[in-house]
Amino acid sequence: MSPLYNQESSAAALNAQGCALCEQAQFAQAVDILDRAIALDNRYCTAWNNRANALCGLNRRAEALAAYDQAVALNPQYHQAWFNRGRLLAEIGAFGNAVESYNQAIALEADPLYLHARADIWVKKQLFTAA
Repeated sequence: MSPLYNQESSAAALNAQGCALCEQAQFAQAVDILDRAIALDNRYCTAWNNRANALCGLNRRAEALAAYDQAVALNPQYHQAWFNRGRLLAEIGAFGNAVESYNQAIALEADPLYLHARADIWVKKQLFTAA
């Protein structure tokens, strides 16, 4: 068994384990660990966001979108989840919805990365919806 599984079993510790597994591209294991974190605290928006990230790694986009939706429903001020949601929506070609999510992220945190991503998606939206 990995040393990660021997750590404390609080929701925060499990969330940290899930993130570490994502960094190692062990997305299925990360989802399992993050599900355990959420079972301990289903209002832990960071675990929902990280679960969505792991699901994206598994190309399970519909489930990932639902997890991002849960993260922002639990904490509408969670700019990183809004940004991640926008990135996923852009990947699936839902450019209008992606821009809306980026706008939410930018309203909460004017991160240059967020501004650049929104500008890029705005251009793609114009190109692909005008055709």
